[in-house]
Amino acid sequence: MPDSPPKLSPAELARYSRHILLGEIGVAGQTKLAAARVLVVGAGGLGSPAALYLAAAGIGTLGIADFDHVADHNLQRQLLHDDASIGEPKVASAARRLCATNPFIRVVEHGEGVTAENAVALFANYDVIVDGTDNFSSRYLNNDAAFFAGKPLVYGSVFKFEGQVAVFDPARGGPCYRCLFPEPPAPGTVPGCGEAGVLGALCGVIGSLQALEVVKLITGAGEPLRGRLMTYNGLTQQFQTLSLPRDPHCPLCGAAPTIRELRAETYSPTCAPTASPTMDNTDYPLEISVTEAKRLLADEACTALLIDVREPYETAICMVKGAELIPMRQIPERMHDLPRDEHLLVMCHHGGRSMKITEFLRTQGFTAVSNVAGGIDAWAEQIDPTLQRY
Repeated sequence: MPDSPPKLSPAELARYSRHILLGEIGVAGQTKLAAARVLVVGAGGLGSPAALYLAAAGIGTLGIADFDHVADHNLQRQLLHDDASIGEPKVASAARRLCATNPFIRVVEHGEGVTAENAVALFANYDVIVDGTDNFSSRYLNNDAAFFAGKPLVYGSVFKFEGQVAVFDPARGGPCYRCLFPEPPAPGTVPGCGEAGVLGALCGVIGSLQALEVVKLITGAGEPLRGRLMTYNGLTQQFQTLSLPRDPHCPLCGAAPTIRELRAETYSPTCAPTASPTMDNTDYPLEISVTEAKRLLADEACTALLIDVREPYETAICMVKGAELIPMRQIPERMHDLPRDEHLLVMCHHGGRSMKITEFLRTQGFTAVSNVAGGIDAWAEQIDPTLQRY
């Protein structure tokens, strides 16, 4: 026999009175919220507002899955955390804030994050999954795991000034994320927020809309964005809602699926450029690790030059000593100043811009040029932790 729904205490009735006054929710809907289990994947820009509003709404059990730690550059948009929580696991910082927001809820920390090994079993323990992640590999993993667990996935994404929200729910006739994007984009073709930037308040808009969709799914109020994609432009303050039909040829939820299980290698990161050993016209690798870059720069027998193609405001935050600073946009006009008899190591923030410059220089006849994978962020993480990350 299923557990009986929780009975709301007088204190809870008072706290949620503005919800209960809504005919579409009432006591019955608020009781459903108190009995619900919702997992928020990612305690970052989207997960922060989503989780805060879900906690305030009285979701009985709120799970937070994230393996990351709080960094100062998170605080521009990740409102679950504050300056005192820098360096702390995000799940711990989030749990403290959410429990302080509403002592009537239970917060469950999943500090290991979501992996191909644990995703389906983890999702099966919750009623609704909220995708607050910021990279394609995680989105595909969350989508596929939600499908196999039979759970609705409330999707959100942000890029610069634009955002998207949808509910992917094949178990109830809706499409999945792969119906919209069957395959991930080619590595390095779509920059993340660390390269392109994102307006902090935009995360609040999209994350709040995700929380609203969760409340609708649980209470039955209104019409969820199942089979629809809502887009938002923060510069023009315009919303659009597009019909999103289920794709009968979808590799996951279509009539003849080719994806039948979660395999870890399928969800390797796709937003960073992947290594390629060589190009046809050179013996120098197209991409090298920060460890190899450091070794080449320290080897007196090698003639290696580190070129940093970030913007001046970025190099003011941190830089590798001895690097030649040439912003990406200036490379074409300063290309003739670059030595052709040295091994050029090109670096940016995460590796996306520097890969484009590496490939451009090779088309211009530079054979000894390599991209530094992961950029200065990887350098700060693996080589010099005294560098300020951003």
